Amino acid sequence: MIDIRLKVFRSVAENLSFTKASQELFISQPAISKHIRELEREYDTRLFDRMGNSIRLTAAGKLMLGHANRILEDYRNLDYDIRALQQKTEGELRISASTTISQYVIPKILAAFCRRYPKAKVSMLSGNSREIETALLADKIDLGMVEGVIRQPQLKYMPFMKDRLVAIVRSDGKWAHQNKVTIEELRKIPIVLREQGSGTLDVFERALHQYRLGLNDLLVEMYLGSTEGIKQFVESSDCMGIVSVCSVNEEILNGTFKVIEVQGLDLSRELVFVEKQGESAGLRNIFKRFILHGIL
Repeated sequence: MIDIRLKVFRSVAENLSFTKASQELFISQPAISKHIRELEREYDTRLFDRMGNSIRLTAAGKLMLGHANRILEDYRNLDYDIRALQQKTEGELRISASTTISQYVIPKILAAFCRRYPKAKVSMLSGNSREIETALLADKIDLGMVEGVIRQPQLKYMPFMKDRLVAIVRSDGKWAHQNKVTIEELRKIPIVLREQGSGTLDVFERALHQYRLGLNDLLVEMYLGSTEGIKQFVESSDCMGIVSVCSVNEEILNGTFKVIEVQGLDLSRELVFVEKQGESAGLRNIFKRFILHGIL
């Protein structure tokens, strides 16, 4: 039922490339060009400016992209809702989860969801919280799962799980004899943190601000793009790492890491769904309810 020309147009517009759209949609490049020409002929306007080997959207193209995103979203919701009436849970759901969630929280949930709804096609990407919010606003994904505390007004957020950050050191390292440190002592310990844009760093910065401290007040040894990177760095150094407790449960139990309490620093947080404003419908809603309640 979906107008293939709109899908082709959106892919070309997002990639700014006929070749990449052809690869993404598994459609020949001549067919891609034909669909774009048909749209331009129908509306009697150019949708792209051609400049040598590159293209860019015209004003009409930008207008059409906004409408195409809304129309294709409506088609998806129509498909989900009709199938729900028929008690068929199938369709496509595009998820993106922040690193902590994608590695340590969601895999088992996804496996259980796919067992229960085998006709549902779920794809998941990983990124930091700000990358996920950007992808949502660009209609590249249907649902995000993040741990950040920064909120975008164009998006809505719903908590689904509690979590907390912990300070870890290696169990045979320089700092392992301590069970607690004060905020002042924390400033003297080399520390490894997640990268800018990550929800973990947002939460940690917010906690520091309560004491009128910033990252520049700490001995930040390095920023790393993954929790696993922090864990390996801490295991091989005398640095402290700040990570989600769910990412180090096994290592704490087997004695690889020791958790040190930072007195007075509140590192609790909520993991949240994030999506565009409006009613949550179709498979997206079924997935959220599955996680929240384990039922349809």
